Amino acid sequence: MALGATALPLGALAGRAPALMLAARYRPGIPLDAYWLSEKYDGLRAYWDGTRLCTRSGDTLPAPAWFTAGWPADPMDGELWAGRGRFEEAMSTTRQQPPHEERWRRIRYMVFDLPRHPGTFTERIAAYHGVVSRIDQAWVRAAPQERVPNHAALMARLHRMVKDGGEGLMLHRGDAPYRALRSDDLLKVKTHEDDEARVVAHLPGQGRHTSRLGALLVETPAGLRFRLGTGFTDAQRQHPPAVGEWVTYRFRGHHANGVPRFASFVRVHPDAPR
Repeated sequence: MALGATALPLGALAGRAPALMLAARYRPGIPLDAYWLSEKYDGLRAYWDGTRLCTRSGDTLPAPAWFTAGWPADPMDGELWAGRGRFEEAMSTTRQQPPHEERWRRIRYMVFDLPRHPGTFTERIAAYHGVVSRIDQAWVRAAPQERVPNHAALMARLHRMVKDGGEGLMLHRGDAPYRALRSDDLLKVKTHEDDEARVVAHLPGQGRHTSRLGALLVETPAGLRFRLGTGFTDAQRQHPPAVGEWVTYRFRGHHANGVPRFASFVRVHPDAPR
């Protein structure tokens, strides 16, 4: 980080949260011939409202002026992405204040939708490719879309993506309008289950973890609380995510009471779920 630079606190420069389409989870049996397939970019979701670039909770992102110069007045939905396996770089770059010019030159804005366009997603694909073409900047790119015929082909595509360092895949229903809710119009496809929860408290450790974090007490958006005690590095146990921050955890199914099974910490989530 450059001398005198600071990481922009999550929640700083907050504005009105944009109304965004949110993804449900893919389940076998969904008719794949109705969907388009794209990569799930492992970065920070960013909404261009016509005048500013912001997170899904409405925080203004401190992008350099040149990064958004010449962008259209119509909103765009996309991801600020540094490349596969470079999530931490994307997070530190997009939160740093003042912005680090050279680091921002390694960021790409992957446009994957146009929230105000009245057409179906199939129609919006052509439309957002046209918008990106007119912007004509190397760091603004249109997310490629493809078709997949069946579940077996989807799983093969997923495993190739993960092997190549990708996070997963997204399925977008071709005949769907842009609707600001969580539904099967948009589906995420991963090799594992994950979700987000808010840190409620730090629980003390025992044994080798005495005097540092033993577990996080976290709460899901639905209000369910549980302990998150594995997946941390020693450094993270010494300096755990702050109370109030959101974290991503990985798990394998649920207990009868709804608590995730084998939940393990993955990382601090860059933005609060809606």
